[in-house]
Amino acid sequence: MKTKLHIFKIVAKHLSFTKAAEQLHISQPAISKAIKNLEQEYKTTLFIRKRNSIELTTEGKSFLIYTNKILEIYAQMDEKFLHKKDEFPNFINFGVSTTLSNYIIPKVIAKFTTQYPQTKFNIVSNNSENIENSILNEDIDFAITEGSTANPKLQFEKFIKDEIVLVTNVNNNAFQKGSIDIDTLKEIPIVERERGSGTKVIIDTFLSKHNVKQLNAVVFFNSTEAIKNYLYHSDHYALLSIHSISDDLINNKLKIIDIKDLSIERWFYFVNRTGYLSQTFEYFKTFIRYNYNF
Repeated sequence: MKTKLHIFKIVAKHLSFTKAAEQLHISQPAISKAIKNLEQEYKTTLFIRKRNSIELTTEGKSFLIYTNKILEIYAQMDEKFLHKKDEFPNFINFGVSTTLSNYIIPKVIAKFTTQYPQTKFNIVSNNSENIENSILNEDIDFAITEGSTANPKLQFEKFIKDEIVLVTNVNNNAFQKGSIDIDTLKEIPIVERERGSGTKVIIDTFLSKHNVKQLNAVVFFNSTEAIKNYLYHSDHYALLSIHSISDDLINNKLKIIDIKDLSIERWFYFVNRTGYLSQTFEYFKTFIRYNYNF
């Protein structure tokens, strides 16, 4: 029951069976079956199925309220009986690539430390290449990085999907329609991340598939924050994670320029040495999955 309720909650959050399947790493038919089982069990219709979308019914909205309460009780039970504070280590040493360390992980760790105040953290933040080398050198045991490599000594597990978008200063009026084509993308002045950055690797791979060998890069920085601060004072452009600019969009500092026929998506991954086993890591992964967007 707990699993079915969690599936329902994620489907209700995204209003999409496909997106729920991606987040939960299970098949879309399995998602559909779980929802159907709930509807049969409670003799109600939770979602209205439309041609290209779904939405919660009135009963579905009420069911979500109960679901949230029940899952919260399950979480309290798990913490009380399965994840006892004295079973958790006093120190956790792990790595995070820069985009995650700046915009996603700090709030998760803040919540974690309220529940496990005795646990201290050493969080190594660097680009994905350096983080992976730290794992291979056994300086850290596990990490969360941008993208994955084919190195057989490393094991990757999907965390969350990200989108990389083209952004510029909100006062830049060069493209009134708010969109450009790929040929224009080749010409505009771009600010890029440094070599070894997971973000840059993903961007270069996508562009290569669209026959774009290189961009008109005018400045290189080793952090997204540096790039954003540059854009606040410039009419240049950058390809950045959507997670990194949410506050800038809300505060009207940066805006997105759509690139026609080009969508750059990637996954963030949990990564560890192949064969590495740790109950701490397994519980920590579960905690992060449930709390990264609270």
